[in-house]
Amino acid sequence: MSYTFAEVVAPKGAPLFFLFHGTGGDENDLLDLGGQLLPGAHLVSPRGDVSEHGALRFFRRTGEGLYDMADLERGTAKMASFLRERIAATEPSSVTALGFSNGANILASVLFLAPELIDRAVLMHPLIPFQPDPQPGLKGRKVQITAGRADPIAPVARTETLFDYFVAQGAEARLDWQEGGHQIRQPELLAVRDFLAA
Repeated sequence: MSYTFAEVVAPKGAPLFFLFHGTGGDENDLLDLGGQLLPGAHLVSPRGDVSEHGALRFFRRTGEGLYDMADLERGTAKMASFLRERIAATEPSSVTALGFSNGANILASVLFLAPELIDRAVLMHPLIPFQPDPQPGLKGRKVQITAGRADPIAPVARTETLFDYFVAQGAEARLDWQEGGHQIRQPELLAVRDFLAA
C-alpha cells in the first residue's frame, strides 16, 4: 500500500521536491512553501499513515521522544519504496526533500537506509534519539539541519549529535540555528532558501 499524497505537477525532467509534514499536519501543509523554496519543481507531499489520537504521523511512538522502532523501520521502508515509485514516474533532473518535525524524522531515517534516493535534504527540527548505523552512501549528499535553540522537543545536544553523524559519513552538512522553539521562523526559511539556491 502506498501513501495518499498531494502533488503539483511539473514537466518531466523538472526537479522533484518531496515534502513531509509534522505531527498533526497533512499532505497540503507544505505545498505552498515548497513552491516558494524551489519554483518550477514537481512537488510531492505524502500524508502520514499513522494516527496518534487523530494527529497524522509517519510512524508510531510510545511517548515524547520515544519511538516505536519496529514501526519506524516499517515506515522507513514504505517511504523509501514510495520515493522510488515517484522518482521512476517523474524522471527528475534532481531530487530534493524537506521535512518538518516528524516529517524530518522520517526523512532522516530514509537517508540512513537509502541515501541514493535523495540529492539534497532539509531536516527542520529533527529528533533522532538513537545512534544510526554508519552509511557510506551519504558521502557527498547535501544535508541541511535547521533547529531552534529553545526547542523543547528537539534538544540542542541531539541536534548536534545528528549533525556530527552526517559530517562523519562524509555528507556536505550544515546546521542553521535560530533562537525560537519548535516552529518554523522566517530566518530559518531564508537559510533554507540559501541552501537550495547554492
